[in-house]
Amino acid sequence: MKTTKPFNWELHNKAPIVGIIRGLPLETVVGIAKAYVTAGLSTIEITMNTVGAADIIATIQSNFPDLNVGAGTVCTIEDYNTAVAAGSQFIVTPIINEEVIKKAVADKIPIFPGAFTPTEVYKAWSLGASAVKIFPATQLGPTYIKDVLAPLNKIKLLPTGGVSKDNIKSFFAAGATGVGMGSSLLDKKLIKNNDFNGLADHFKSIKEEIKAYI
Repeated sequence: MKTTKPFNWELHNKAPIVGIIRGLPLETVVGIAKAYVTAGLSTIEITMNTVGAADIIATIQSNFPDLNVGAGTVCTIEDYNTAVAAGSQFIVTPIINEEVIKKAVADKIPIFPGAFTPTEVYKAWSLGASAVKIFPATQLGPTYIKDVLAPLNKIKLLPTGGVSKDNIKSFFAAGATGVGMGSSLLDKKLIKNNDFNGLADHFKSIKEEIKAYI
């Protein structure tokens, strides 16, 4: 088992965007990680349904000390144990699994569980979530974030799904403390062409959108 480095909240809060990497090989993820650091982003998630996810997590965590490297799509305690053994510094789930949340809290590893309704959001937070991932946020939009936070204003929300460069500012304006981004962040054309300098510029342009909120 690797020794898990503590999650660096100071770095994360300077650019609270969780980049979600799914289904990409290690060599591509290394290029993305380099672009991430260049752009001043710091929190990157490797989904557990990616082939070789544990090896990718371990490699990126070891070679990029200025990144928070975590595991996503953690649905079971087995997924959790594999992720932590690989050195994951945080855990993201698409669902509420009480066993996983309680284990992460006990292990002092930040966890962002997925929730959809206000009841699920409150439950995840009550179990000890570091922030609650609103998923999928595609159809809900920023107004939903604002509506949920009206009565539940102490809860930190991390909308994921449907967040793009065009609307990221509106999610933060609505009260989100961070966002999760996949395909809209990881431009497929740039990655296919191995244009990691262009990818870094793309990352910078998205970060620039939220400079007033961080």
